[in-house]
Amino acid sequence: MNDMMQSRYPFPRNAISLMQRVYKYGLPEVRQELDVWRSMAERMPDEELRKQALASIATKQFHCEGGAIYAVANISQRHILLPLIVAFQTISDYLDNLCDRSTSMDPDDFRLLHQSMLDAVTPDAQPVNYYRLRSEQEDGGYLEALVTTCQQNIRKLPDYDAVLPYVRDLVGLYCDLQVHKHIAPELRESALLNWWSENKYRTPHLQWNEFAAATGSTLGVFMLFLAASGFGLDDTGAKQVYSAYFPHVCCLHIMLDYVIDQEEDRRGGDLNFCNYYDSPDTMYERIEQIVDWARRDVDSIPGTSFHRMIIEGLVALYLSDPKVSEQQEVRTVSRRLMRKGPLTRVFFMVNSRWIRKYMYEH
Repeated sequence: MNDMMQSRYPFPRNAISLMQRVYKYGLPEVRQELDVWRSMAERMPDEELRKQALASIATKQFHCEGGAIYAVANISQRHILLPLIVAFQTISDYLDNLCDRSTSMDPDDFRLLHQSMLDAVTPDAQPVNYYRLRSEQEDGGYLEALVTTCQQNIRKLPDYDAVLPYVRDLVGLYCDLQVHKHIAPELRESALLNWWSENKYRTPHLQWNEFAAATGSTLGVFMLFLAASGFGLDDTGAKQVYSAYFPHVCCLHIMLDYVIDQEEDRRGGDLNFCNYYDSPDTMYERIEQIVDWARRDVDSIPGTSFHRMIIEGLVALYLSDPKVSEQQEVRTVSRRLMRKGPLTRVFFMVNSRWIRKYMYEH
């Protein structure tokens, strides 16, 4: 598998070639895709659903842009991968907004909403009324269109059968997390701990908050989409890719997100997995350990340099966020992480700042 993947579709081998693809293909094509979904969201009959759909696109566009890295890694198949990744991430962001700012506290409602994500990655699944358990109903076909767009593109992936069980496992864990973390605040911690007790055999070396963070990332799913896009993948190869990303790369992704959101979540009363560390020093040490584990894991699959760039890019993307400068403890952790990082991390930090400053302002 390794030789075939390397020779047929070589991933970008250095940071400059990766960013060239991102600027030439990734960013503009993501925005074209999101323009289509934004236009559809604007026509939603229900005011609340319309508000949350538009807000998710406006404030979380960078999630799709980050995911597009996996599409541009296989240029010849990006016409499949990029619409698929954008549609899937848009479902995730839309449902996150709906549940975060929900008119409901019903876990069955959250479960049914997130069934759309499992259906999206299951090519023969029939969409249902995902809003059946809530008062808002009329989205003009928006969520079903996102689901069917994912399914249509998945059917074009040559090796999807090999990755399907691993994709469904990751998406199932993601859906579990979203249900537990969005219920009434007084219930969510015990629900998360009970869930972890059922699953800690998967990652016994991680703390419960780190396992939960690992389930909250879509990067493993995107990597499995990429792996299914024409490399002659079999079940053994699919399992290697799955294990290379879950739990450590996925955990790093979401823990960094929570690092920079600590003050925002504190003000909003939202759950933040970083709050469960004893001190900023402990948080820093655990994140550094997770970085090390993630680097080790990606050594086992083709395109190691590409996956290492993903890891460094994650650190740079989140630590270059303006929210870092507003939080003293986060600034300290950020400086320590950047000081220990390779030059690639600095390169990605400069690019992340440039994208935020110029591409979002113009």
